[in-house]
Amino acid sequence: MKASTFRRLINLWPPFFFAGIRATRISDDYREADVALKLHWYNRNYVGSHFGGNLFSMTDPWFMLMLMQVLGPKYLVWDRAATIEFVAPGRGTVTARFRLSDADVADVVGKTAGGDKYLPTFHVDILDAQGQLVAKITKTVYIRLKAVHRPTAG
Repeated sequence: MKASTFRRLINLWPPFFFAGIRATRISDDYREADVALKLHWYNRNYVGSHFGGNLFSMTDPWFMLMLMQVLGPKYLVWDRAATIEFVAPGRGTVTARFRLSDADVADVVGKTAGGDKYLPTFHVDILDAQGQLVAKITKTVYIRLKAVHRPTAG
């Protein structure tokens, strides 16, 4: 699927749409994605800053979805674990920039070539409009060649 079509569709996905989360850019090769969350009356917490669950949600599927597209259908790719560290209250529009480097992709391909699972960890920061750190997220993704594509013991 073209990245521009995917971006439009994911922006209509109910968990993103109703939280105010928007993918603002996805590169044609799926190695970069930018996501924004504007503060509205319906997504703020009791003290007037971004609801932490929405901050976490805006980072949830990206590394998994990007890797699925980059690696292709021979691989199983699942989110395995995630953590968030809230650093400062998020107010206004906050953003997260997801990036997969050539080295990241080569590492995954190399570590899974023998059929083993691999659990790489990725990091992304959520920043406010002034570039100040709001939250740090760590994502662990499960990656493995599908059984039909694994090398046979010989």
